[in-house]
Amino acid sequence: MTSTPPRAPVSISHQIGFAEFVALAALMMACQALAIDAMLPALQTISQQLGVTDENHAQWIVLTYMAGMGFGQLFWGLLSDRFGRRIVLLTGLALYVGAALLVGLSSTFGVLLLWRFIHGVAASSAIVARSMIRDLYQGRTMARVMSLTFIVLMMIPVIAPSIGQLVLMVAPWRSLFLLFGAYGAVMWVWVWLRLPETLHPEHRMTLDAVHIKQAVTKVITDRASVWNTLAVTVIIAAIFGYVAMVQQIFKDVFHKPTIMPTMFAVCAASMGAMSYINSAIVERIGMRVVSQVGLFLFISLTLVHSVVAWTGQESMVTFVVLQSATMSCVGLMVANFGTMAMEPMGSIAGVAASLQGFVGTTGAALLGALVGRQFNGSTLPLATGSLLLGIVALLCILVAEGGRLFKPHQSSGAGDVMHG
Repeated sequence: MTSTPPRAPVSISHQIGFAEFVALAALMMACQALAIDAMLPALQTISQQLGVTDENHAQWIVLTYMAGMGFGQLFWGLLSDRFGRRIVLLTGLALYVGAALLVGLSSTFGVLLLWRFIHGVAASSAIVARSMIRDLYQGRTMARVMSLTFIVLMMIPVIAPSIGQLVLMVAPWRSLFLLFGAYGAVMWVWVWLRLPETLHPEHRMTLDAVHIKQAVTKVITDRASVWNTLAVTVIIAAIFGYVAMVQQIFKDVFHKPTIMPTMFAVCAASMGAMSYINSAIVERIGMRVVSQVGLFLFISLTLVHSVVAWTGQESMVTFVVLQSATMSCVGLMVANFGTMAMEPMGSIAGVAASLQGFVGTTGAALLGALVGRQFNGSTLPLATGSLLLGIVALLCILVAEGGRLFKPHQSSGAGDVMHG
């Protein structure tokens, strides 16, 4: 499999319009973030009620779920290349609902972590939405669609912690998992009623060893696929590290744990706002230029934040301002790097989404856990960890681009077939 054969146009505008498709794809992917961000205010309560004595161990409620997401992405996309996108999504969403309810019924910390892992596996089925986008788009237009979905996706971190805290004011923490199950059920119904199949039968891949080997070889040997995926991995790791320790930062550094959801929302909103800007400019300026400018800004801001933290000048204001600015840069990078990783994978979009998603999520979870475990009562581990990850991302992009930065990305626009 040395080249990507052309794909017949796919049109689903007769059943679902452009705006609804973007919203549905984004909200499917938001299943993953909802089950993390809405429960952040409950982490300490859950660990205390289940007998956990080390406060850092509460991070495993988040990190185990992330590990499940990484593992699950190994097979959901592959199955969607064989059986179609729609049935795989419906299966994953059904498992998401069941696992969420079983997490809420867990009586011990170990059992809870087991079901959280399975919940993450189920949530990772949302990676199929990425394959559906690739079924319909490529090039700068695909980057625009990815950015638009990212905007909707970022609304979950903005509002989810506050929703979680409101739930905890009137109900026990187990009610949060009823909420996650209800969300998954709504998404299942929406997909069932409105979302048609986007993969033509003639493009379905036979699940035999030869075809799988050819597809995997294509994904892991294509330079754009490998190095852009690694760049996404380390940038998302910085976000995961922040998510893992944000509650402790507001509790132990600033001594204001109750305002964590609000400040978390401010930081997440900056990422969503920049994603919107990216969607507006990427078709005109190009993915490479926009994403690489964002990467240099990310490195510069994390360097400044590291100096502020190291010199003891950190305050809640400086933290929120610098973290918001840093996270806004992510809105210029992730959708564009991800698009450049997926673009050569048109005929094997499901396998590519699986492998790239596995590497991205699992790698980011492990690196994020490493950053999170360095928490020492200050913000310095987060700032310096993010700086180092930004530098690694730059090295990845230098390899992906053959050492040449800021060269425009050219795309024929083929595959941009969906209108509405």
